[in-house]
Amino acid sequence: MNYIRIKKHDISSGPGVRVSLYVSGCTHHCRNCFNPETWDFSAGSPFGQETEEEILEALRPSYIRGLTLLGGEPFEPQNRPALAALTERVRRELPEKTIWCYTGYDYEKDLLTACGSDDGSAEALLRLLDVVVDGEFSEEEKVIDLRFRGSLNQRIIDVKKSLTDGRTVLWTDEEQAAGQK
Repeated sequence: MNYIRIKKHDISSGPGVRVSLYVSGCTHHCRNCFNPETWDFSAGSPFGQETEEEILEALRPSYIRGLTLLGGEPFEPQNRPALAALTERVRRELPEKTIWCYTGYDYEKDLLTACGSDDGSAEALLRLLDVVVDGEFSEEEKVIDLRFRGSLNQRIIDVKKSLTDGRTVLWTDEEQAAGQK
């Protein structure tokens, strides 16, 4: 797997200050994509142990809320094994951090059906995530002030609750809601 960049202080790809990993490679090629430079699987730099250490170190400060995976396409078959290993390590070493993932794939139609039908990396990655923002970016449904997504067709899914309940449960920022009461 290759990656394009690591943003160590990202405030637009999930709640709080986050570390964001932009992976290389995407077959969706959404019209007016936010990151078309990430489409090429060979773009950027190779992801390896040194990169993983850099991400873990960037996640350690208490003010960092979590990790966000985006790109490119984290759920491309070429990217899943490395990301599953990275998220497993984050869960083990920094269990208080949340892990978000942006994907052009549909949660029910693509991600859940991939689980069990591949090398196991889709299911492994999915089960380690807290939130998935799913769906291809749609220029026709673009709204510039949507929170954490670019178009109305995209959903913010609470993966843990969805897997537990056996149905898709949308994410709500409970901490923010509690603070507004």
